[in-house]
Amino acid sequence: MIPVNSLSVVLGWVADLLFGDPARLPHPVVAFGRWIAFGEHRLNHGRCRRAKGAVLAIVSVVLAYVSVWLLLHLLAPYSWLKMAVAAVLVFYSLAGRTLRYEVREVFSALRRGLDAGRRRVARIVGRDTAVLSENEVRTAALETLAENLSDGVVAPLFWFLLLGVPGMVAYKMVNTLDSMLGYRTPRYREFGFWSARQDDVANYIPARLTALLMIVAYTLLALCGKARRKGFRHLLAFVRHYGPCHASPNSGWPEAALAACLDCRFGGTHDYFGRPVVKPYIGDNPRPLTDGDLPTSLRVCFLAEVMAVGLVAALTYCF
Repeated sequence: MIPVNSLSVVLGWVADLLFGDPARLPHPVVAFGRWIAFGEHRLNHGRCRRAKGAVLAIVSVVLAYVSVWLLLHLLAPYSWLKMAVAAVLVFYSLAGRTLRYEVREVFSALRRGLDAGRRRVARIVGRDTAVLSENEVRTAALETLAENLSDGVVAPLFWFLLLGVPGMVAYKMVNTLDSMLGYRTPRYREFGFWSARQDDVANYIPARLTALLMIVAYTLLALCGKARRKGFRHLLAFVRHYGPCHASPNSGWPEAALAACLDCRFGGTHDYFGRPVVKPYIGDNPRPLTDGDLPTSLRVCFLAEVMAVGLVAALTYCF
């Protein structure tokens, strides 16, 4: 009999592949967001903000893990129901289809006009988009594709492999805490400090695994004639050189992998909340990105996702 974990991860991934984020159904991340907003409103004032932010972050992650663990423990006598619930939670924790859809829509909007492209990319990036050039809109979209392949697919699968479905859901809480509180603004610099560091730790290994999967995926595509041939060692050396070139300890690694595959340059200075943030360049070829870079990027990221799901399913089956 196939283990529950192996079957649930495959079923959940297939559901995400078919449906993406369910816009009309309740989503656990929405509940996470409301809980975090409630805690932030109650605690983010007065003295000891860093300590209070740490308490909120730790308690939130523990509650997410324990709640799911208890639910699945209660369903243990009902194996098929337990598997179905686990698969639904895996489905809610993955974001591969939605990520690819949003990036395609940016490129599609850009073909209708620069303003449309700016508005569309604003849905998926944190930087100010009002003055981005056409090339900067494409760059922002592809950087997000690479970074969120790690955050939205590989990292949840990594924590599923280590700690099962409860670990996967707990990771989503970590990621939601960072997305809401992990900013270096006056409001969140102290209160969100722990949330940001927690996210850095949780994504440290997944970000580097994502980069490795991406360059393996590109190499396989090149062998099949779907991409230009580049030496695997060259791609790996590129990622090792440029991966640390980012303000985040993790985001630069998958971005460097995609920049290596496309032979392009990411990074540079952009405005966030009205202030310029200087970032080193990732890559050394300042060529303009084109619509032709989108299919290659999507193929690389999708094949990396397939490999990640296959590895996790195989390892949970064997162990």
